[in-house]
Amino acid sequence: MTSPGSSDVRWEYLTAPVLIHSTQAILNNFGRDGWELVTVTTGANPEQLVAWFKRPVRG
Repeated sequence: MTSPGSSDVRWEYLTAPVLIHSTQAILNNFGRDGWELVTVTTGANPEQLVAWFKRPVRG
Protein backbone atom coordinates (compact mmCIF):
# COMPACT_ATOMS: atom_id res chain seq x y z
CA MET A 1 0.00 0.00 0.00
CA THR A 2 1.29 3.47 -0.82
CA SER A 3 0.95 6.54 1.31
CA PRO A 4 -1.14 9.49 0.08
CA GLY A 5 0.79 11.76 -2.24
CA SER A 6 3.46 9.19 -3.04
CA SER A 7 4.01 8.04 -6.60
CA ASP A 8 4.63 4.49 -7.66
CA VAL A 9 7.78 4.09 -9.71
CA ARG A 10 7.65 1.45 -12.40
CA TRP A 11 10.99 0.06 -13.58
CA GLU A 12 12.20 -1.46 -16.79
CA TYR A 13 15.22 -3.76 -16.79
CA LEU A 14 17.98 -4.61 -19.23
CA THR A 15 20.81 -7.12 -19.30
CA ALA A 16 23.82 -6.65 -21.54
CA PRO A 17 27.15 -8.40 -22.05
CA VAL A 18 30.17 -6.42 -20.86
CA LEU A 19 33.45 -6.67 -22.73
CA ILE A 20 36.45 -6.53 -20.41
CA HIS A 21 38.51 -4.29 -22.70
CA SER A 22 35.82 -1.55 -22.92
CA THR A 23 33.92 -1.79 -19.64
CA GLN A 24 33.95 1.91 -18.81
CA ALA A 25 32.78 3.00 -22.27
CA ILE A 26 29.94 0.45 -22.25
CA LEU A 27 28.73 1.43 -18.78
CA ASN A 28 28.96 5.16 -19.57
CA ASN A 29 26.89 4.70 -22.74
CA PHE A 30 24.10 2.99 -20.80
CA GLY A 31 24.30 5.67 -18.11
CA ARG A 32 23.83 8.43 -20.70
CA ASP A 33 20.64 6.68 -21.77
CA GLY A 34 19.32 6.78 -18.20
CA TRP A 35 20.19 3.21 -17.19
CA GLU A 36 21.43 2.61 -13.64
CA LEU A 37 23.80 -0.31 -13.09
CA VAL A 38 22.37 -2.73 -10.52
CA THR A 39 24.94 -5.53 -10.57
CA VAL A 40 27.41 -7.43 -12.72
CA THR A 41 27.34 -11.22 -12.77
CA THR A 42 29.11 -13.95 -14.67
CA GLY A 43 27.43 -15.36 -17.74
CA ALA A 44 27.47 -18.87 -19.14
CA ASN A 45 31.17 -19.08 -18.34
CA PRO A 46 33.21 -17.23 -15.68
CA GLU A 47 34.99 -15.09 -18.29
CA GLN A 48 31.74 -13.64 -19.62
CA LEU A 49 30.26 -10.72 -17.66
CA VAL A 50 26.63 -9.63 -17.76
CA ALA A 51 25.53 -6.20 -16.55
CA TRP A 52 22.03 -5.73 -15.10
CA PHE A 53 20.49 -2.26 -15.42
CA LYS A 54 17.26 -0.55 -14.44
CA ARG A 55 15.58 2.79 -15.15
CA PRO A 56 12.20 4.31 -14.42
CA VAL A 57 9.60 3.69 -17.11
CA ARG A 58 8.99 6.94 -18.97
CA GLY A 59 5.56 8.19 -19.87
